[in-house]
Amino acid sequence: MLGRHSKATGRRSRRITALTVGAGVGLGTLLLGPAAQAAPAPAGPGAGTSAAPAGGDPALVAGTPCTVTAKACVDLATRQSWLIADGKILGGPVPIMPGAPDQPTPVGTFTVQWKDPHHVNAQGQPMPYSTFFADGGVAFHEGSLQRYSEGCVHLSHDDAVHYYDVLQVGDEVQVH
Repeated sequence: MLGRHSKATGRRSRRITALTVGAGVGLGTLLLGPAAQAAPAPAGPGAGTSAAPAGGDPALVAGTPCTVTAKACVDLATRQSWLIADGKILGGPVPIMPGAPDQPTPVGTFTVQWKDPHHVNAQGQPMPYSTFFADGGVAFHEGSLQRYSEGCVHLSHDDAVHYYDVLQVGDEVQVH
């Protein structure tokens, strides 16, 4: 019959083993160097969409620069955006127009704060189907795909309506 301490020791032993294995994986990565780290991920069902790889960081959604926790993903370099659900692409890539160099779209992880289908900014400019996600009034909204925004993410009419319909307050937005 096991006593109270025997059971606790068994749990501690498993924890130490897990830490040792984890440390060994990290050490293996250090010893193998950058070439081993750059190896492509295995292809197949669900590749690139698992919720938490061994490193503990959320995995990237295949074909995007964003993690599986994002509901909306923006790639400023390629001027593209995606909608994501359960770690899979729901829509996109769609073309976007970001903020001008002197009024850049902020980079980082944000959450949808509020929405307004008929928003007009302080300068009297319409921002149809606005989905606000960053401080300072930064939003996804219908706008020109040929002219820089003032920090927002311009979308075509149809894409702005789709983003407005799909994204909900509290959803994660990642901008890279």
